[in-house]
Amino acid sequence: MAETALTTHGLSPARPDGWEGIAADWSSDQRAFKNVSWGKAMMWIFLLSDTFIFSCFLLSYMTARMSTTVPWPNPSEVFALEIAGHHIPLILIAIMTFVLISSSGTMAMAVNFGYRRDRVKTAVLMLVTAALGATFVGMQAFEWTKLIMEGVRPWENPWGAAQFGSSFFMITGFHGTHVTIGVIFLIIIARKVWRGDFDVGRRGFFTSRKGNYEVVEITGLYWHFVDLVWVFIFAFFYLW
Repeated sequence: MAETALTTHGLSPARPDGWEGIAADWSSDQRAFKNVSWGKAMMWIFLLSDTFIFSCFLLSYMTARMSTTVPWPNPSEVFALEIAGHHIPLILIAIMTFVLISSSGTMAMAVNFGYRRDRVKTAVLMLVTAALGATFVGMQAFEWTKLIMEGVRPWENPWGAAQFGSSFFMITGFHGTHVTIGVIFLIIIARKVWRGDFDVGRRGFFTSRKGNYEVVEITGLYWHFVDLVWVFIFAFFYLW
């Protein structure tokens, strides 16, 4: 009755406050998601759910590290390499980070050329991004091999707290799996771009409408997310 009276006198009803107001705004908006493609919306939903998973992993790692009474290994010592007789801490991790962050730049350029419908440059930049991602995974495999040979296991490690091994293999392994999947999809999409599937609208998996390179952007969203997650892993696991 109150809302009817307000409407009759030319006044709008009072908006609810807090979360009820936010829900009312989104539910009444007829255009909130109409300009977003199905593929892009689903990728954002997937990335949001994946953010929760990585957040749980990192929070569990911080909880384990702060609660254990056994000394935690020093990352500068554990992840150091002997090069030409010099003990260099975190050198491999620094190179891995540089490689992965650089791949974000090449991926961004691939998306840019994709919207310009430059088929060759888009495909080449995506393949460069895939090569950088594969290089990262290869260096991570070398890192795993080195630590396993030194006695690190998910249930123990020779430098202190046993939780170090399980945290390391779980977090870096889960992220490495994401990078590997991203490399595979980059190669698949780059091949389709190179063949001109998006220019002629050839039917098949991951092929959008004729002249639409949006799938390149969707792949880029995933890749940038993987790179961003590595920044947090690098900060919390290797620098702390």
